[in-house]
Amino acid sequence: MARPALPPNVSGQRVRVALLEARPAGLHMPHLTMATELSRSQARRGIAYLRDTAAELGLTPLIWDRMNGYRFSSDPEDWVAYELRAFRKEMTAIRRIVTGCVIPHSLLRPDDEDVKLMLGQLTGVESGFEYLIRQLERTRKTA
Repeated sequence: MARPALPPNVSGQRVRVALLEARPAGLHMPHLTMATELSRSQARRGIAYLRDTAAELGLTPLIWDRMNGYRFSSDPEDWVAYELRAFRKEMTAIRRIVTGCVIPHSLLRPDDEDVKLMLGQLTGVESGFEYLIRQLERTRKTA
């Protein structure tokens, strides 16, 4: 039977408490759902709420990694590692949109102004991500 919808702030509060209690360790999704008594989708909604409001709640960054799961970390190295993974993931998604759809679209409709605009904008975003990733990697190596 489906659980009733909880407001995101309620799910977020439960996730926050469970992660704070687990500190410095993290929780993988199965453990997080057990600790919070939330469904998987409710826990994801709570995580999204925390990510959207972490700064205004004064929380340390909420990160995820394969080894530790979800956790609040006070180590800046953890934050940068998480940010790098997130930027690489987004850059890969943008590249796949460009190579899988936008470029074929532009080849089939070379005079389409919308596709020219998309290609230009997405190429710029991709370049921005590449630059950002390189800078973060350089900073990590010198720190």
